[in-house]
Amino acid sequence: MQRMRTAIFLLLALASLGAHGAARTPFQVRCEDTISKTVSVLTAQQNGYSIDTHLPYKALTVMKGTARANTWVLGLTKTDSQVQIGLAGPLLQDPASGYECVAPQISVKITYAPVVIYIGREFAPGTCAYDEILAHELRHMKTYMEHLPRVEKTVRAALARRFEARPLYAPSGTAKAALAREIDTGWLPYIKAEMRKVEVLQAAIDSPQEYARLGKACKGEIQNILAGKTAPAN
Repeated sequence: MQRMRTAIFLLLALASLGAHGAARTPFQVRCEDTISKTVSVLTAQQNGYSIDTHLPYKALTVMKGTARANTWVLGLTKTDSQVQIGLAGPLLQDPASGYECVAPQISVKITYAPVVIYIGREFAPGTCAYDEILAHELRHMKTYMEHLPRVEKTVRAALARRFEARPLYAPSGTAKAALAREIDTGWLPYIKAEMRKVEVLQAAIDSPQEYARLGKACKGEIQNILAGKTAPAN
C-alpha cells in the first residue's frame, strides 16, 4: 500500500538478496526456513438488529443531524463499525549482524455493533406507514451487511500484498515495535476508511426521490400524520 509511509518500510529486506542470485546467509536460512510463515487472518461479523419505536420523528431528525432541508427523519438506522487488530509472531535474533527477523501473525476482526432501527412513535406498528418506513430502513441495514464482506475481501488482499508470506528484518529490538506502529498508523486508519465508504451508499438511499415516494405512500397516511391530522401513537 503506497499510502503507508511508516517505519516498517525501512526494515531491511535481506531475503530479497536471494532473489537477485546472492546466496542466503545462515541467518536468512534460519528465518525463512525454520520460523512460521506470515499469517493474516481476517473475520467479518454482523450482530443482528432491534427495532426501537419510543422516540418521535422530530427527535430522530435531531439525532441524525444531517437531514435534508425541509424534511423530517421518519426512521433511522444506527450502528457503529468496530475494528480489532491483534499482532503476534515468532522472532529470531542474530547477535553477529545485530539484526532480527519476525514472521508477522496479524488477526483482524471487523464487525458492526448490533443495529438499532428507529421508527418514529407516531407510526404505529401494523400500519401502512410503519411498514413503508421499516422497509426503507431495512434497505439501510442490508447495505451495511453487504458492505462487510467487501471490506473483508479488500483488506485481506491488501494484507497479502504487503507481507507476501516472508519474514521482516530490522535492527535487534525494533521489529515488533515498528510493526505495531504500522498497524496503528497505517492499517487501522485504512480499514476504518474502508468501512466508512458505506456511508456514500447510505446517502444514495436517502435520495430526494425516495423522500418524495414516502411522502405519497399509503394514500397520504404519512403526510397526514406529519401534518397533525392523525393522532400520534402513545
